[in-house]
Amino acid sequence: MRRTVAAASVFAACAVLGQPCAPSASATPKCHDIEVVFARGTDEPAGLGVVGKSLVETLRPMVKDKTIGTYAVRYPASWDFAQVAAGANDASKRVQYLATACPDSEIVLGGYSQGAAVVDVVTTAPIAGFGYTAPLPLAVVPHVAAIAVFGNPSARIGRPLTLLSPDFGARTADLCNAGDPICSRGDDFDAHVRYPQSGLVKLAAQWITKRVQQRV
Repeated sequence: MRRTVAAASVFAACAVLGQPCAPSASATPKCHDIEVVFARGTDEPAGLGVVGKSLVETLRPMVKDKTIGTYAVRYPASWDFAQVAAGANDASKRVQYLATACPDSEIVLGGYSQGAAVVDVVTTAPIAGFGYTAPLPLAVVPHVAAIAVFGNPSARIGRPLTLLSPDFGARTADLCNAGDPICSRGDDFDAHVRYPQSGLVKLAAQWITKRVQQRV
C-alpha cells in the first residue's frame, strides 16, 4: 500500500501536533551525525532498554568518525499494548523534530519487542487512527537512514517490517533470534531476552553502518 497522504511541510506538521519545529535561540539543539531513536521493550524501565543500549555501544566503534546522539522513546512499555500508539506518536514527533532541527543528521529508528511494534506503526501507518495521531509526512521519510527492530511481534505472523513498509522496508533489519516465540513459532522464551548475546545486535549495527556510509 502506497502512502495516501499528501506531503506537507515539516513546520506545518509540527505546528498541528504541538511539537516545536525549531528550538528557541536559547535552546539550540546539539545535532549529531547519527541520531538513534529507540523504543524499549515491555516492562523495561524508562530509557533505551538493554537492547537499545547494546546497539548504541556496538555501533559507536563502527562509526568512530561520527558523533551519535540518542533518544529514548517515551511511552509506558507496560502490558497495556494499546499504549503502543503513545510510543508511536512520541517516536514520530521526535523524528519530525530532528528532520527540521538537524536536517543533516542520519536518523536511525529502532525498537525491541513492544518497541518494535512502536516502530512498525511509525513506518507503516500513513494516516492517523487507533490512537496514532502523528503520521510521518512524506518530506520526513528521506531523513531516516536505517531501521533495526528486534523480536518484532508482527514477524511471528509472517509480516516482518521488511515486507510491511514500502517506504522503509529496504532500509530495515528485522531481526528475530532463533526460537524467540515473540517473533517466530519457536518456544524458547530465553531467546527473547538474549539479543545482545545472540550476535544480532552486532549484525544490526553493521547494517546501520552500511546504510549510513551509503548515504555519504
